[in-house]
Amino acid sequence: MMAAAMAGAAISRRVPVVDVQSGNLAELWPGMLLALRSAAFIAVDTELSGLGARKALLSPCIEERYRAVCSAARTRSVLSLGIACFRQLPGKPEHTYLCQVYNLTLLCTEEYVVEPQSVQFLVQHGFDFNKQYSQGIPYHKGNDKGNETQSQSVRTFFLELIRAKKPLVLHNGLIDLVFLYQCFYAHLPDNLGTFTADLSEMFPAGIYDTKYASEFETRFVASYLEYAFKKCKRENCKLRDSGSQHLTIEFCNYPENMSHYIDYRHCSLEEASSVGGANNVPVCEKFSAYGWCPNGVKCPQSHNIDLIIDEDDKLLEKRKKRKHKWKRRKNAEEPAKVLEQESSGKEMEIAQNGEEGPPPKQSCYEAAAEAEEMTPNDDDWPLEEENSTATAPEASSDPSTCARWEEDLGSAGEPADMSPSATGHASDGDQVEGKSELPSGAASARHPDSPQTEAVCAAGKQKEAQELPSQGGIHRAGFDAFMTGYIMAYVWMLKKRKSTDGSAEPWCPDCHNKLYLSGKSVPLQIVKSSFSKSSKAHSRKMKLAWEST
Repeated sequence: MMAAAMAGAAISRRVPVVDVQSGNLAELWPGMLLALRSAAFIAVDTELSGLGARKALLSPCIEERYRAVCSAARTRSVLSLGIACFRQLPGKPEHTYLCQVYNLTLLCTEEYVVEPQSVQFLVQHGFDFNKQYSQGIPYHKGNDKGNETQSQSVRTFFLELIRAKKPLVLHNGLIDLVFLYQCFYAHLPDNLGTFTADLSEMFPAGIYDTKYASEFETRFVASYLEYAFKKCKRENCKLRDSGSQHLTIEFCNYPENMSHYIDYRHCSLEEASSVGGANNVPVCEKFSAYGWCPNGVKCPQSHNIDLIIDEDDKLLEKRKKRKHKWKRRKNAEEPAKVLEQESSGKEMEIAQNGEEGPPPKQSCYEAAAEAEEMTPNDDDWPLEEENSTATAPEASSDPSTCARWEEDLGSAGEPADMSPSATGHASDGDQVEGKSELPSGAASARHPDSPQTEAVCAAGKQKEAQELPSQGGIHRAGFDAFMTGYIMAYVWMLKKRKSTDGSAEPWCPDCHNKLYLSGKSVPLQIVKSSFSKSSKAHSRKMKLAWEST
């Protein structure tokens, strides 16, 4: 099976995702723990049953936002949990990682709200509720019920994540963190200061938000998950092709007898809809700006991320040319006239050429305003699917068994298998500050009993894309976690290349403990202030966690 994957490398790159359910959790448990403990950093993503009132999630008061998210976390549930563990490989170029990706299908054993729009959206994108209710890993929310630290459960797995003391990476992570705390850790504290104090102790290696990194560090035109991921892939390919230091990701080779719970996410530079005439379809402006469209997959315009990035790159190039042209004209004028223009014409220059600051669509204020104006729910946000694998502990410890994945992003004739980009990430709260509900069990609908060739998959996806320009694939929490981790690995590589400081502490300091906040020009700092104390539930949990190790 893996030989076929390697033979098809010219067609696409495949990201294996381990599909973890109640029936195989015990089998996969040792490999999952080894992946956590040996990782350089860990990326996490969730799929939720709802978010509640969207307006409250965009409140100007951050405390009110926190209370609104807490209310949602107490009444709704996590349907799927994605974990991507990135381990640095010794003896290889510095930024070479072995990545192990897991998608855990979950089932909350308590009553919880599933919003009608969420159900509709999840079903449209292939979520298999039968699979969730028959095979989901059960869990309860809030505080522990007795000593649960030795059981093989998702709550224990989350505790192992804390014990690993690795940098935690999320995308637009505030809502993720609130749900993770309530669903797998303890009852949420009443105020934000206590919550951030708890987080700073739970994750001492730091929390990193790739939406913040995409918007304030790399200064991408847009910062929703798939856009940032594909932009990083493109830029990384340019570095590779120029012989510069670049990011390389490798995956484990999984035996064929595990194929029934391994899913593969085809991941190449260009999407199928960018091939063969799709360029005649105009790009959806709302999706281009925010990774979300009120018409969802029914939108007649293109949601193709590659076309969006192409248009943004062309616009940027035009802006640069205008700027150089204006500068040449300015330098040719008399000094007096130059001074006059500098004093009185500066605003006109910026207005005409847009030379300063990011393009308008990056404005988080605009995004938040658009969200309230457009829709009360984010359930139509597009998502993407990913695939799953079983990781044996020995597989993760032997780099020679890894399949290498270097992005052939520049090959023009390469058929692209990545589903058309109606799949903006639900947690890219350009609309709302946090996550939207994502499909988790969707992969089961696409699980072939026998492996399909990648060429057949590519042809099928291209046909789908030609039928509806906004039609996309399916997000899964596992693949979204992989994309999140990839972005952070790329940003970290760039920061290290530019840094003159030999110190590596803290890891990626410019993004350390900073969570993106929609509509705010400053992030939420994850720190324990002198005015805040840790919650009692957290203190008891930490004591129990370390006593039981």
